[in-house]
Amino acid sequence: MSENLKITILITTYNEIEGMRAIMPRIKKEWYDQLIIIDAGSTDGTQEYAKENGYFLKVQSGRGVRPALDDAFLFVEGDILITFNPDGNCIPEKIPDLIEKMKEGYDLVIVSRYRDGAQSFDDNFLSGKGNRFFTFLINLFYKGNYTDTLVGFRAFKRDNIIKAGLGSGPKYWFEKVFYTYTSWDFLSSVRFAKRKLKVAEISGDEPKRIGGKIMVPKFKVAMVALIQLVIEKFILVGQK
Repeated sequence: MSENLKITILITTYNEIEGMRAIMPRIKKEWYDQLIIIDAGSTDGTQEYAKENGYFLKVQSGRGVRPALDDAFLFVEGDILITFNPDGNCIPEKIPDLIEKMKEGYDLVIVSRYRDGAQSFDDNFLSGKGNRFFTFLINLFYKGNYTDTLVGFRAFKRDNIIKAGLGSGPKYWFEKVFYTYTSWDFLSSVRFAKRKLKVAEISGDEPKRIGGKIMVPKFKVAMVALIQLVIEKFILVGQK
C-alpha cells in the first residue's frame, strides 16, 4: 500500500467538553490530513471548543451515531478513515499504530479491547457479555476471527465503506420502530466478514469515560443489532 495515503479522522461528539479538553490536544496534526467533528447538538461548549481550536465542525441532521457518520462521510477526503470518540474510551496514541497496520494492506483494522491482554475499564457485566455474545455470533455466521466487533475505534479503507453499504446506507423498518440505529462498528464487522475482506486487530485498552453521559440505549441497540444480524445472514440485505 502506498505511503502517500491521505488520513481522515472522524470524531463524533455530544456534550463532550471535558473529554475534548483532555483528549484533543493529544491528537497530533502530523497523524492526519483531515479531521472532522460531527456533533449531535451539544450545549456544554463542545461546539465552541471545536471552533475556537480551528477544527472542521458539522452538526448532524438526524439522531444516532450511524446517521452522524453518514452525514460526515460526505466530507471525507482521506483514503483511510479512522473513527474516534473523544470521551476518554479511545487512546489517541494508538492512532499511528492503526495507520501503520492499514498500510500493510488491510481493509479494516480494529483496536480490540479484548486481544493480547487488553481490557475495557468501562465495561460493566452486561456490556462485556453483550460484546462477546455478538462477536461470537458474527464469527459463527461468517467464519470471522474477531475478538471485538462493537468497538468504534477502527480504521477503514474509504472505498470499502461504500462497498459495504455504509456512508449512505438505508435505514430499516425495525430501526424506525426502536428509534435507534445499528452503528458502523457493528455493521462493518458483519459486512467486512461477509465479503471476506482483509481484517486485522491491534490490542488497545479502553479507559474509563471522561465526563458526559452514555446516550446509547443499550437494550434497544442490542435488539436492533440482533434483528440486523439475522437479516444480513438469511435475507442477504446489503450483499453485493
